[in-house]
Amino acid sequence: MLSREISDETRQVARSAARWLALIESGEASERDHQALQRWRDVHASHEHAWQKIQALRSRFGGLPPELAMASLDRPDQGRRRMLKGMLGFAALAPAAWLVSRELPIDTWRADVATRVGERQRLTLADGSVLDINTDSALNLDAGARRLSLIRGEVALRVAGSSPFVIETSQGRATLSAGEICVHQQSDSCEFSVLAGSVQLQTSAYETQALQPGQRVTLRAGRIQSTRTFDTKALGWRDGVLMANDQPLGDFLRELDRYRPGLLRWSPALESLRVTGSFRLADTDQILDLLAASLPVDVHKRTRYWVTLVPREKIA
Repeated sequence: MLSREISDETRQVARSAARWLALIESGEASERDHQALQRWRDVHASHEHAWQKIQALRSRFGGLPPELAMASLDRPDQGRRRMLKGMLGFAALAPAAWLVSRELPIDTWRADVATRVGERQRLTLADGSVLDINTDSALNLDAGARRLSLIRGEVALRVAGSSPFVIETSQGRATLSAGEICVHQQSDSCEFSVLAGSVQLQTSAYETQALQPGQRVTLRAGRIQSTRTFDTKALGWRDGVLMANDQPLGDFLRELDRYRPGLLRWSPALESLRVTGSFRLADTDQILDLLAASLPVDVHKRTRYWVTLVPREKIA
């Protein structure tokens, strides 16, 4: 279980600060970028706090004397120059990585199994059970004891055999002897969705409930917040597909953002547009291009990792 809980907002602010630092230190930031950074800092006190913290860390880590750096870079040895430039780049980005690591649970870095943003894994366990691990997830697995502890992210498990298999989260645990379940652990809530079989759910507040196929339960603060049906198409990620059926574009983009490294932003005016289709997660850039081809949306790609969607201007 998580030693502490970090809000989605806090995590996003930390990541944004790290991305801003990476852009500014890349040497490619324009005057507009610097102005945009200032606007971001002015939006909320938490943004300015994160920026000041990362700047202080940058000063602490940037210990290479400037005169030594310049003397080395001026030498004709190109290999030495490339190496030193790489070291300088690492020194600039190290505080960003440090800040993000401080804002993310340390358990994530010590996990038995972890996926990067955009990465998915499928594991077949010794007993024949199949475990799918979604993007940006981390877990500890004891296959012999038939126990899995989900630290963050999302997994889908198809259980083989007849002895109980336990999935633990910060909000509660699910026990099933046969069947199929999907569990999505977020910072302050957890969803348990049953595809097949019967699942016994126990919350961290010791509430219990038996779940049947087609049910999705959301836990928050260790208690059952809601029980509802769910659409199995939402689990298309197991096959590398993101599916939408007349879905608000804002919701679709928030889901897509889970699979893209870097910064994905969009105008609030796009939130209510509707999306329908099946999209291959192997190429999220292509998904954005398809959205631009089918909706009144323009995609502005400042870099591969910095993308903004805006309403398309009407031509008079």
